Formats: sequence, structure tokens, C-alpha cells
Amino acid sequence: MTTAEAGTGRTVTTTIPARLDRLPWSRWHWTIVIGLGTVWILDGLEVTVVGNIASRLAEPGSGLSITSGQITGVAAALYVAGACVGALFWGRLTDRFGRKNLFMITLAVYLAATALTAVSWQAWWFFLFRFLTGFGIGGEYAAINSAIDELIPAKYRGRVDLIINGSFWLGAVGGSLLSIVALDTHLLAKDLGWRLTFALGAVLALVILLVRRHVPESPRWLLIHGRDREAEEIVSDIERRVEADKGARLPDPEGEPLEIHQRRSVSFLEIARTVFGQYRRRAVLGFSLFIGQAFLYNAITFGFGAILTKFFGVPADHTGYYFAVIAVGNFCGPLLLGRLFDTVGRRVMISSTYLLSGLLLFGTAWLFDRGSLSAGTLTACWCAVLFFASAGASSAYLTVSEIFPMETRAMSIAFFYALGTAAGGISGPLLFADLTGTGKVGDTVLAFSIGATLMCLAGLVAAALAVRAERRSLEDIARPLTAAAGSIARSRSRTSPQGPEPGSQAATA
Repeated sequence: MTTAEAGTGRTVTTTIPARLDRLPWSRWHWTIVIGLGTVWILDGLEVTVVGNIASRLAEPGSGLSITSGQITGVAAALYVAGACVGALFWGRLTDRFGRKNLFMITLAVYLAATALTAVSWQAWWFFLFRFLTGFGIGGEYAAINSAIDELIPAKYRGRVDLIINGSFWLGAVGGSLLSIVALDTHLLAKDLGWRLTFALGAVLALVILLVRRHVPESPRWLLIHGRDREAEEIVSDIERRVEADKGARLPDPEGEPLEIHQRRSVSFLEIARTVFGQYRRRAVLGFSLFIGQAFLYNAITFGFGAILTKFFGVPADHTGYYFAVIAVGNFCGPLLLGRLFDTVGRRVMISSTYLLSGLLLFGTAWLFDRGSLSAGTLTACWCAVLFFASAGASSAYLTVSEIFPMETRAMSIAFFYALGTAAGGISGPLLFADLTGTGKVGDTVLAFSIGATLMCLAGLVAAALAVRAERRSLEDIARPLTAAAGSIARSRSRTSPQGPEPGSQAATA
């Protein structure tokens, strides 16, 4: 690495991004996955448990004076609002102060808020700490996805990101099964079971927090913010660990060195101008992917319990078993399809998973309208839909975390996450609650059709605008705002002989 004085900062010529991308998979990378990725299991556990134990919390003797409607309505809305606000608040700080600082702080916020939820004695206390729990989780999305993409080698980035985001559904499985235990008054008292479920979330968060101490700051972020010596030390240490793990010397990095004009911060105006001006086609892509998956998921999951109960007579305390099956299907999608996003490619896989899930939901709506389904076969149809939809939804997070410049990455993730979460958590329930709650077959068919339509439209947008980001360095996909144009142009000419693609900087007016 070499440096030279340049105006208000230093100009750094480095191969650190290429050195990170050429690393083979190792035990060190598993440390990153475990330390950063397992938090989505907690998110899935949180969301599922609260929905499933609402009836128990609302009963006399629960220790909390609250109604079931307040839990699924007010508390759920506050959790969503907290996640949206937290994503935007922490996302900006993540780009300014570093990935590690923020993924430690946001997990600590989640831990404290969940622990305090467990000791709620009044409804306002429960509401306050549901908001703060969401506030911490929202920040996790920006900090974690940024760090993962910047630490994982390019050839593995797609599958790792998808599996990590899809692990939310492992938490959902655990939450469904845990809620069955929490609701069993033969095992736990009414005022104890629900408190222990929240306490368990806090304990798991503490374990993850301890593991995260060993996850380093992103060397890419350090480079841009004038801390290139720290970046060099971290990458050299990683290389020594990987070489010791593999028992062989690493190959030399490929491509031209990257030239960075270091500066401490990037203004909010410059971020907005970059994302919505220079990369506006990519912004349309991100918007479409998040809105499509948000409405499809709400079309199915928001009213799934009411549909099973009203149309098929499934007891309310047994719907958790069906949801656990659906959650398994959700996790299997990213797990089994994730590798194809790195081999077949982003554009083909993103568009096909969105289109397939939308078309399968249309088919489910048709069968439901004909009266051809039972509770079991409807659940099987939902599993098929969500097998593809989950991979698609996870790819939405992958997409917005890799197609915008380094300096805007966390804020871009935060913006599109907040947008999708708000659409799915506010307008989605308002629409689908009315449709699935009427008990009329036609209204439920309409709910399915709306979700399927938006998912298919997002798939068509992806077919036209998705960026071929597979196996490419982040700096090649989107030139850092602090990078010298020449070095990126030379690198692009070596790695992308096909020329500019839709949504790339060269193709953006």
C-alpha cells in the first residue's frame, strides 16, 4: 500500500478489496457468519412469539392489563415503527462511524429492550420497549448487511447473504414451537411463560454480543475514512489465519490496485444525489423488490391463522404448528437456491424467484376459490410459494447492499428496508386484515392476487434492471465516491468485457 498527499486528505493506492475477495472459505469466515448472521434468528423469534402468545397475554392473571388487539395492533405497529426509525437513524451512523461500532451498539439496544419487555407490568411499558426492540433490530439490518458484504469474498457473497437473511425463519420456527410451551399452563404459570420467552431472547443476544467482539471492523470502511494502517493490520491478520487454516500460501490478488482519496465523511445530500440521481435505475429496482416481497408476505402470513381457523376449522392454539411448517419452507429457499445466485447469476435468479412465487400464489388463489384445498394442502401451497419468495426477498437485501457505492451502503440498506417494512407493516396489514377477516372466499382470493401481482411486477423490473453483481468486487459494481476514476475503469475493463449493464454508472444518465 502506498500513500500520497492530495488536497484535503491522502490518496491511498491499495489492493485490500482484492485481497479480501480472493480468500478461500475458511473457519474465519464462519466466525463472521455466526457473529453477525445469527441475529436474524432472534428477529424471527421475536416477531413470531409475540403474535402467538397474544391470547395468553390478554387473559386475566397474565400480569399485564392488555388486550389481544393491542398486542397485534398497537404493539406490532410500534415494533414496525421502531424498526423503520432505527434503520434510518443507525444506518446514517453506520456509514459515518463504522460497521463494528454500530453492530455492537444496536445489538445492545435490542438486548436491553427485550429484557425490559420481560418485566413489563403495564401496557405503556410493554409498548415502549416493543418500540425500542424494533429500534435496535432496524439498526441491525444496516450495520450487519454492510459488514457481511464487505468481509465475505465476492464468489460467496450472494449465497452467504441470502442464507443469513433467510435465517429469520429459523427463529420463526423456534418462536412457533416456543409459544406452544409458553401457552401451556401445565408447565408454566400464566404470568411467567411469556416473560421467560422474552428473557430467553435477551440471553441469546448476550451470547451473540460476546461472539461479536472478535469480528473486526470492515477494512473497506477503514480505508475510506483515513485509517488505512488499521485496515492493513486487519487484512494481514485475516490472511495469516486463513493460510494457517488451509496450510498453503494464498495466491496474489488479481486486478489493478484501487486508488482512494480519503475523507472523513460524506454529506447526506451527496448520498441522496448518488442513490436517486446517479443510480436512479438501481433505486427503482430496490424499491420494486422490497415492495413486492412486503405485500406478498402480508397477503399470506398476516391472515394465515384467521384463514385456517375460519375456512378449515383449525383450532387457534394449533395454528403455530402450521406456521412452523411454513417457516421451514421459507428457510429452505435461500439455503438450497443461494448458491445459484453466485453461479447462474443475480438477474436470472432474482427475476425468476419473484415471478415463480407470484405465479404460484395466483395458482393457490385459483385452487382456494374452487374449494379444492384443505388446511394441509393450502399450507403445502404456501410452502411452495414461500420457498421461492424467501430467496427472492433475501435477494432484495443483498441487492441494495451491493449495488450502491461504499459510502452510501448502510444508508441505502436502511432506506429500502424502512420503505419495505413500512409498506408491509402499515399499509399491508390495513389492507389484508380487512380482506382475510371477512370470512368470504372472494376477499381472500383478492388478497392473494394483490400480493401475487406486485411480486410478478417486481420480477419483471428485476429482469430488466437487475445488476450482474455475481462474483464481482463491490468496488467494480459501484465505484466508491472517494475512488479515482482511472483505477476503477482499468479494473472494470479487465473484469467486465461485456461493457456497461442496465443500472450501472456508465449506463445511468
